[in-house]
Amino acid sequence: IRHAGIEPIVIEYLQTPPSKDELTQLISQAGLTVRDAIRKNVDPYKDLDLEQDRWTDEQLIDFMIQYPILINRPFVVTSKGTRLCRPSEIVLDILDSENLGYFA
Repeated sequence: IRHAGIEPIVIEYLQTPPSKDELTQLISQAGLTVRDAIRKNVDPYKDLDLEQDRWTDEQLIDFMIQYPILINRPFVVTSKGTRLCRPSEIVLDILDSENLGYFA
């Protein structure tokens, strides 16, 4: 991101979790389902039995707000769009390629 000439604003989501509206908006803008945005390899996912289909999207969002460790990350927002950048190369889709040059 910095290589593209952008100084990112990093939000430490465990210390400053997004609001319900912010999280809902990030997920929607990234074109994801709520389940796509949930980390599945963390204790709350297993402890709350979140793999079950009985949970609505709103309930899942509420769990993500209550247990921010459930939020898959990083979300990156630029003027070209919003992406959940896992793997990290996905960020290239929303950076201006003319500013990137070559890097490995």
